[in-house]
Amino acid sequence: MPAPAATLYVVATPIGNLADLSPRAQEVLRSVAAICAEDTRHTGQLLSHFGIGKPLVALHDHNEEAMAERVVARLLGGESLALVSDAGTPLVSDPGFRLVRAARAAGVRVSPVPGACAAIAGLSVAGLPSDRFVFEGFLPAKAAARRERLQRLAGETGTLVFYESSHRIAESLADMAVAFGSERPAAVARELTKMFETVLDGSLEQLLAAVQADDNQRKGEFVVMVQGAGDDGEAKIAEGRRLYAKLHEHLPPSTAAKLAAELSGAPRKALYGG
Repeated sequence: MPAPAATLYVVATPIGNLADLSPRAQEVLRSVAAICAEDTRHTGQLLSHFGIGKPLVALHDHNEEAMAERVVARLLGGESLALVSDAGTPLVSDPGFRLVRAARAAGVRVSPVPGACAAIAGLSVAGLPSDRFVFEGFLPAKAAARRERLQRLAGETGTLVFYESSHRIAESLADMAVAFGSERPAAVARELTKMFETVLDGSLEQLLAAVQADDNQRKGEFVVMVQGAGDDGEAKIAEGRRLYAKLHEHLPPSTAAKLAAELSGAPRKALYGG
C-alpha cells in the first residue's frame, strides 16, 4: 500500500493565459517529487515562468503504457507526483487515463486540481444550450471517416463540442453543414484566453463563410460547438438521412429511402425527393 502522503495530482494548466494557473496548482506543483508532462520542454517553460524547479518525467501517447508502471512504483514508494498536459485539463483529449487507471488499481490516491479546459471555456461563451453536451474531441483527419462520424452524430440532441486544428477548420465546418444542415446554430471559439481570442456564432453556413473569408479565422486552436437536433422530428430526420446515406451505397435511391424511413420514423420525402 502507498504511504499516506503518496498522491497523484492531476493538475490543469493554462490554455493560453498564464495567469489562469491557480495558486493551488502552483502550490501542488512545488510540493511534489516530480511532474509527469506531455512535453517536458513546454512544461519546463511554464514552470520556469512561475519559478518552479522540479524534475520532469515525459509521459505521452507513445510511452504512457510503459511509463505508467514506473510512475505507479514511485507512488507506491511514497512519492507524490503531478500529471500535467501541454494545456488544459489532462485526459480531456490528452494523455493520462492509462496512468490514472493504473494508479487507482494500485490503491494510490488520485486527486484533481481543477483549472482551465478549452471545451468548457468554449461552451461557457457559445450561447448554445449547455444543460446537455457531448464532447467529441478531434474528428478523424481523413475526410471519409470524418463525414461518417458526423453522420452518426446528426441525431444527437445535446450540444456537440469538437476540437479542431487550423488546417482542417474550414473542411470540418463544411462537412458539419452537410451532416447537420447548413442552418444548424453553432459557434467557433478560437485562441481562447489568448491575445487574438475570437468567438463567432451563427448558422454553420454563416460560420463557414466567415472562416473562409478571413485568413486570421483559420489560425490557432479551435473549439467548435454545434447545437443538437432540436426536437424528436428533427432527430428522426437526421437519423433517417444517416441511414439513407449508408443504404444508398447498396440500394436504389427509392428503396434506400423507404427502408431508412421505416427504420428511423422520418418522412420518406425528407430523405429522398422521388
